[in-house]
Amino acid sequence: MTATDDDPVVLVDANDVEIGTAGKLDAHRRGLRHRAISALVHNSKGEFLLQRRATSKYHSGGLWTNACCSHPFPGESTADAAHRRLQQEMGVTCALRPLFLFSYRADVPGGLIEDEVVHVFGGTHDGPVEPDPVEVDSYRWIALPDLRSDIETRPDAYTVWFRHYVAERGDTIAEWIGKRR
Repeated sequence: MTATDDDPVVLVDANDVEIGTAGKLDAHRRGLRHRAISALVHNSKGEFLLQRRATSKYHSGGLWTNACCSHPFPGESTADAAHRRLQQEMGVTCALRPLFLFSYRADVPGGLIEDEVVHVFGGTHDGPVEPDPVEVDSYRWIALPDLRSDIETRPDAYTVWFRHYVAERGDTIAEWIGKRR
């Protein structure tokens, strides 16, 4: 099943308890809290896989972000959604493990509002990357210190959620990379 702008998202309360569903675009227009997933991927050198979102995306197009970000379908586990979307967006298949749960609310381009409880997963990948051009304009690998510096210098080049991850969970991310290398 392929994700579209019309897919339902799982609405949740502040504790990530499911309370219903809404269309993805409607949830973002109205700022309804919903469940999301993100995958952080690094290689054996400790470099992060970033994607620049396709400019055609309904929000945050053309911005740099983590390997993949999306929403589980109703009834789909967050782990299954993270694996599905990482393969669909980046052509990458790797083991993923839960890293942390992250909640945030922020305005995003296009007059939309993100209010998400995000299940953030991490994995290591040294193989080929074959992004879907409908989802991704380009990709690159970058070391965490260089990423932090670039976000500080050019914050508007990155998605709001990814800036939050690096700013608020950077130590957790650095520790995870250190344990996996």
